[in-house]
Amino acid sequence: MADNILVWVVDDDESIRWVLEKGLSEHDIDVEVFESAHKVVLKLESENPDLILSDIKMPGTSGIDLLDQVQNLRPEIPVIIMTAHSDLESAVESYEHGAWEYLPKPFDIDEAVKMIRRATLSPSQKLDSENESETKAEIVGEAPAMQEVFRAIGKLSNSNSTILLVGQSGTGKELVAKALYQHSPRKDKPFIALNMADIPKELLEAELFGHERGAFTGADEKRIGRFEQANGGTLFLDEIGDMQLETQTRLLRVLSNGEFYRVGGREPIKVDVRIITATHQNLDVHVKEGTFREDLFHRLNVIKLTLPNLNERREDIPELAKHFFKLSSEELGEERKYLSQEVEDYFLSLPWPGNVRQLENTCRWLTVMSPTREIRLEDLSDDLISEETNGTEWTDLLNLWVENSLAKGENNLLEKTLPDFEKTMIKATLRKTKGKKKEAANILGWGRNTLTRKIKELGLDR
Repeated sequence: MADNILVWVVDDDESIRWVLEKGLSEHDIDVEVFESAHKVVLKLESENPDLILSDIKMPGTSGIDLLDQVQNLRPEIPVIIMTAHSDLESAVESYEHGAWEYLPKPFDIDEAVKMIRRATLSPSQKLDSENESETKAEIVGEAPAMQEVFRAIGKLSNSNSTILLVGQSGTGKELVAKALYQHSPRKDKPFIALNMADIPKELLEAELFGHERGAFTGADEKRIGRFEQANGGTLFLDEIGDMQLETQTRLLRVLSNGEFYRVGGREPIKVDVRIITATHQNLDVHVKEGTFREDLFHRLNVIKLTLPNLNERREDIPELAKHFFKLSSEELGEERKYLSQEVEDYFLSLPWPGNVRQLENTCRWLTVMSPTREIRLEDLSDDLISEETNGTEWTDLLNLWVENSLAKGENNLLEKTLPDFEKTMIKATLRKTKGKKKEAANILGWGRNTLTRKIKELGLDR
């Protein structure tokens, strides 16, 4: 990671400048803000930042004009252009004028920081960073469903076969792709990952296959695409179901004979690339609907590996939570948190529609927001608490908890759970009545003396 990074932020919106200056500074990035691109151009004649982060539409000198000026004066300085998410024409234009990357608005400040870090790495640091990221495909899982995945990875360790990973969003498809790569004969060659859903269709072919100089307006130099970058190695294409039919045709040609043309190119380029694809969609349905080529589907579906949802591997939740608390504490500089038994049991009962990614995000949130190391039920966010009742009867959740407890060999379940059940009922009712015991006792169907005695017996008076 580069030290003492200096970023120039250019935006005519004062609130955007303030947010970026504050947010980047909190990540130890030096920031200087400018309200116009013209002032940046003047200062470039005497000073150099490590990176420029600029809006694209500003009065006077636009972000595109600034890109052209930077290319003339300081072409080694990376420029990240901020664009409205729906403004695809601006995104394409900024890319063609030499932008290092474009950042759709609205964006998360952490996303901007990661992009800036990547853009300002030295060549040697970039290599180290790539190697480091390739060694972090750590998959946690003891559940039988995950053991099947591990066995499949082992069986494919000496294979160059094309693999299709199928599973809901958040099940860890990219981690599995990296593990397949790391255990393959190509592990010493590049691993390139690309998400089809993240790239505007106008840019996808140039992203995959590169372009020649002069191929289109603004293509001032040749650009190497992902296929060439991955030559000899592995190319992971995520969300393959979002690929346009025209691009599907070009991809099919590459898979058929290993050759393609850059956009605007006349000479065929030969590559040797292993393809791993992934999708959360049902490609069979897309084939029947005519939105996905049947011949391409059969090319990709040589070996299909289905990843389980988190609710199909619930026994992994406690270990996954420990893993994510460890990662988030190291990343965020916070003390490592852990789940109390009541929260662990509660987590085991949740549906987790966002799968492992949702659990990871929950652990990150708790790492920052929980006031103590031990996570209690009252520390959970409202949306996580509400998930308990979304489409599920509480008796179903209780039944699931009992089954999990029995599977772990636990005994005396009633002795353990009845006090917790009464505690939960009493605390929730007292919150509802704002501490009025007589009203709470009426709601619970007890006398006031009974409620007072229960509060004392259960230690709620402390």
